Amino acid sequence: MTIQRPLAFHHTEVAPEAIERVVTVLKSGWLNEGAVTREFEELLTLRLGLVGPVAVNSGTSALHLALLVADVKDGDEVVIPAQTFVATGTAVLMCGARPVFSDIDPTTGNIDPEALRRQISPRTKAVMAVHWGGAPCPLDALGAITKAAGVPLIEDAAHALGAVYRGKPIGAISPLTAFSFQSIKHLTTGDGGALCCLDPATEKRARALRWFGVDRSASRPSFLGARDYDLKDLGFKYHMNNIAAALGIGNLAAFADQLARRRANATRYRTALESVPGIAPLRIEEGAEHAYWLYTCTVDRRDDFVRAMTARGIPVSVVDLGIDRNSLFAAYRSDLPGQRRFDDTQVSLPVHNGLAPEDVERVIDAIRAGW
Repeated sequence: MTIQRPLAFHHTEVAPEAIERVVTVLKSGWLNEGAVTREFEELLTLRLGLVGPVAVNSGTSALHLALLVADVKDGDEVVIPAQTFVATGTAVLMCGARPVFSDIDPTTGNIDPEALRRQISPRTKAVMAVHWGGAPCPLDALGAITKAAGVPLIEDAAHALGAVYRGKPIGAISPLTAFSFQSIKHLTTGDGGALCCLDPATEKRARALRWFGVDRSASRPSFLGARDYDLKDLGFKYHMNNIAAALGIGNLAAFADQLARRRANATRYRTALESVPGIAPLRIEEGAEHAYWLYTCTVDRRDDFVRAMTARGIPVSVVDLGIDRNSLFAAYRSDLPGQRRFDDTQVSLPVHNGLAPEDVERVIDAIRAGW
């Protein structure tokens, strides 16, 4: 009898070079933000094409900073999808603003442009679009809507590092794009994130706000030893330290290969499961290249599907249901038929780069066996 190794839904990849770089930082004694953090930001641009990345300590911090530099304040409205993690909504509340939930296209899991158009109002200060699972939203349509409304489009790209839309990397398209480098993301810094800013002035402001509102590049210690600055804006302790940045730099070298593995696994699923009744992959926008942090499908009789896969040792997960279901957002709920349909049918298969080809075939065989 062959004993099959247990499969995991997520996989954390830490390269040997990453470990070596972290040790070097630890031995250096300079653990706070410094040259290593700046090197990580530069490499995000050089290797991945991100524009104006400001490294921070979490993806949530990146989202909050995005709203701050967009001047979102008390009483403003920010339109968001409910199909996301709660951080998208709590970042809006942290600014004293009101989240306005817009419906999604249940065939993609992403915000529906027509639904968004109906939710824009004179009180709208920004729109935050989430690339669910790493699949780019229809940015052309969303960009046209937000431009006409005179509000910035903020991309929540926590799932989408490495994704591409019409030839441009996510992180080089909209005015503001927030990434997450949390432990189970494509690229990990243990925990961390980055806010990409197309406008250099906005990038400079974000850099100040990530460290209490102090522009460290223009603030030098006096002969007495204290930094010389005049604090004008309320800032936060959101900066990334050198330890996290070293981990990110060391993991960057293998990122392209790991992303290719994820895409190969996803392609195999699409090909092998297209004739299986009761399961369908999400639609991908024309001109988009998926990052595949998740491989999400819609399935008939989802409870039966999950029970069958669990019994066969296949880890599957809904990951996130619409966040408007939480009591915290009860006052902001609206009618979202696409979201409710997605809540009832969506589930994700393991797709990470830690899967061997035979693991992918095992998942496929388990699904073909039915539920």
